[in-house]
Amino acid sequence: MNLPTTADIVIIGGGVMGASAAFYLAKRGVKNIVLIEKEDYFGTGATGRCAGGVRYQFSTEINVKLSLESLPIIEQFKDETGYDVNYQQCGYLLVATNEKDAATFKRNVELQNRLGVQTRLLSGDDVRARLPMMNFDDALAGTFNQKDGIVDPNSVVMGYIMAAQKMGVKAVSGAEVIGITVSGGNVEGVQTSLGGIKTRTILNAAGPWSSLIGDMAGVQIPVIPLRRQMFTTNPLKEVPHDFPFVIDFAKSLYFHREGEGLLIGMSNQEEKPGFDQNVDEDFELVNLEAAIERMPLVEKASRAAHWAGLYEVTPDAHPIFGGTDVKGFFLCTGFSGHGFMHGPVSGKLMSELIVDGKYSSVDVSMLDLKRFAEGRLIQEYNVV
Repeated sequence: MNLPTTADIVIIGGGVMGASAAFYLAKRGVKNIVLIEKEDYFGTGATGRCAGGVRYQFSTEINVKLSLESLPIIEQFKDETGYDVNYQQCGYLLVATNEKDAATFKRNVELQNRLGVQTRLLSGDDVRARLPMMNFDDALAGTFNQKDGIVDPNSVVMGYIMAAQKMGVKAVSGAEVIGITVSGGNVEGVQTSLGGIKTRTILNAAGPWSSLIGDMAGVQIPVIPLRRQMFTTNPLKEVPHDFPFVIDFAKSLYFHREGEGLLIGMSNQEEKPGFDQNVDEDFELVNLEAAIERMPLVEKASRAAHWAGLYEVTPDAHPIFGGTDVKGFFLCTGFSGHGFMHGPVSGKLMSELIVDGKYSSVDVSMLDLKRFAEGRLIQEYNVV
């Protein structure tokens, strides 16, 4: 598709946030929407490189509320868009191996239960009984929610984009933003590698690259990119079909079924900020050794694939929603590793703000950009 020269709204970033926002804005009747993505294909940035997990289990009220709105949208995705996203409700099982995490898990479950989320608190014995093929002798507690699970990221992105295009959204890939025109404190246009677009409204949904886009508009955004990597194994018939998404919380080590094998990942606590998306082979060995220690079965597996992607991290591990000091320049970014699961409701929220001037689905007004300067940070504990 040729790049339009004018637009009522330009959305920067063709991952789940941008695709969702394009769909919901079009659904609200907004015309002349242009979605641009710097890669050749949509959803191949941070969204396409994530583990695909979706969960209700968070430690802050606002994140639980975002899940309460977002995950039902994913459940009903085919009804709303016409596209299937293969939502597998295998459940998340978070495991605590120290007293601090165990105590926090207990508080988290109490919060989630109060908000209507049916997460269960497990004992160490419960964890060992549920995961007999894993070594969790040191497990003190766990939390489990059966409605947590796994969704195909590409299907979500492309489902939204194709449904949005049917409503008139123009989606253009291979268009890298190289400049933003601001005059008198107002957005006036976007310059891309394919040409310029005149517009008075921009939604920055560029994920790990959102701070670079902000700089072009003269807006400082405290989002840093952090590499996270994972690998998949060949089929392992010993892994049961009801194997949950398991997180060894203290080690930031996780496992879930991927086809007939496993997807395994682990956070490198020494990772430095940057845009490198190459696999760190040395750290992959660290990850593999930790995985074998927890699940000896992994030792007999061979690697099927591996890749790295980027988290978009804020100082309090919560997203940034809303406007900025530049009129017409909006943000939907900074999800700190849980953006994919909150992408559906986030696009809906931005459509509400842009069309109505206020949020309706969830009040996320406290997650504005100004909270960082004003010291209103809200720390999320359940981030791996």
